[in-house]
Amino acid sequence: MASTPTTAPEFPHHSVSSSGASTPSFSPLYQQIKGLILQSLQAGEWRPGELIPSEMELAARFKVSQGTVRKAIDELAAENLVMRRQGKGTFVATHAAQQVQYRFLKLHPDTGDLQKEGRAQRSILECKRVRASAEVARLLQLKSGDAVIQARRVLTLSGTPTIVEDIWLPGHTFKGLSAEQMGSYQGPTYAMFELEFGVRMVRADEKIRAVLPDEEQAQLLQVSTSTPLLSVERVAYTYNDTPMELRRGIYRTDTHHYRNELS
Repeated sequence: MASTPTTAPEFPHHSVSSSGASTPSFSPLYQQIKGLILQSLQAGEWRPGELIPSEMELAARFKVSQGTVRKAIDELAAENLVMRRQGKGTFVATHAAQQVQYRFLKLHPDTGDLQKEGRAQRSILECKRVRASAEVARLLQLKSGDAVIQARRVLTLSGTPTIVEDIWLPGHTFKGLSAEQMGSYQGPTYAMFELEFGVRMVRADEKIRAVLPDEEQAQLLQVSTSTPLLSVERVAYTYNDTPMELRRGIYRTDTHHYRNELS
């Protein structure tokens, strides 16, 4: 396990003054503490779902005030990296937690809600180890030809095949992942990545466009090739902005809609 600094170093950067000159400035202390806590999360000192030390303990560890630690944790909580539980403490966020299970699922039923609709049925069509194409390698920050796990699955909602997803994962990180493992795990896929491979997705970038399905996609979704669908390309990242998944999904939107809350 990587050693963790006990005091907060200063991280200088440069800003430009009104005269145009570059002058040194420093990150606020709470931001430095936030960075140190992130280092510990990335190093696996506290695993998803585990309780982290109290604000008082962290303040003593980093030799800062409890208020400084609280402000750092407030930001981490706002970014869904940790979760506060009244009377219990602060825990590393996990995709297995009920309140964040649907954080990355933006497709909502036109009537009712996700909780009432229930979990999607997953049919894993393939899961194999292949060489990364130039495009996949670029998006996952790998070298062209590096090993990746490539999977395809169909998600069925309320008895209707609704999503076809193609997924690529770095082969060295997800070595041994199988179709059986993906299909048999009952919880969210990202929770399985945490539990089985120690990878927590903390954020994602998405590109969305309207498309027509190819023949295979149309057959899997039981629609015609003239049916307009939603294409969602997602790159999901773990700590330190390291890409860990490329996912391309084709969505039916005749009974569902894509919903994103902006704040």
